[in-house]
Amino acid sequence: MAVSREVAHMPTALVTGATAGIGAAFARRLALARYDLVLVARGADRLSDTAAELADRWTVAVETIPADLSTAEGCAAVEARLADADRPVDMLVNNAGISLHRPFPRNTADDEERLLRLNVVAVMRLTHAALGVMTQRGRGAIVNVSSVAGFGSVMPGSTYPASKAWVTNFSDSVGQLARRHGVKVMALCPGFTHSEFHDNAGIDMGEMPAFLWLDADQVVAAGLRDLRRGKLVSVPTVRYKVASAALAHLPRAVLHRVPSMGGSRTRE
Repeated sequence: MAVSREVAHMPTALVTGATAGIGAAFARRLALARYDLVLVARGADRLSDTAAELADRWTVAVETIPADLSTAEGCAAVEARLADADRPVDMLVNNAGISLHRPFPRNTADDEERLLRLNVVAVMRLTHAALGVMTQRGRGAIVNVSSVAGFGSVMPGSTYPASKAWVTNFSDSVGQLARRHGVKVMALCPGFTHSEFHDNAGIDMGEMPAFLWLDADQVVAAGLRDLRRGKLVSVPTVRYKVASAALAHLPRAVLHRVPSMGGSRTRE
């Protein structure tokens, strides 16, 4: 008896910011789960090396798209791949993003706009492109990597928490609609996670207590578990669940005394 194409289909996941930290952890975990991969990042050489390593280790097909998602051209290249109904993407992981190490008044408007284009606009555009195809098929999943920082106005002078607040609320809202069509959308909100994120932003995290740090593989495992359970917002570990609740409900006068909650992922 012939096996239908649908039954034989090996799922495909597209991961942005895929060469380090949480993005790389997603790529490894999904390759282990027998997903073919589409990896997106700015650096073509590092992207190619990552793809070759994953393909060799897990015997999966790995496609690469070198793209700067802070640009319209970069987003368009990835949107086109997501919208290709003949090569369906079953899971999208929007992980690419940045923070800035200087406070808002000391950054240029162009720097701040780039942050918003990558952290907000790219997430919106890629989610929109993927959702159109996924809802037509009646299945699929989208994980938008956010941050515990988005639950409160921490990091004085930084627009990063505001961008992550948008990602969390956007994912929650779109997820409520998408699940009616068989598609899961979830915001993954880790706390401090070992990655290159803070180094790339020029943020010194040397004095941060060791117990606050999470492992990227731990974050991804928790996130995928919550995605399977149908959660709209995932906060890995009990300590960060408590922290996120406190950030959301503390009086502002108290919140403003809380140490800055840094970024939580590997982005580009």
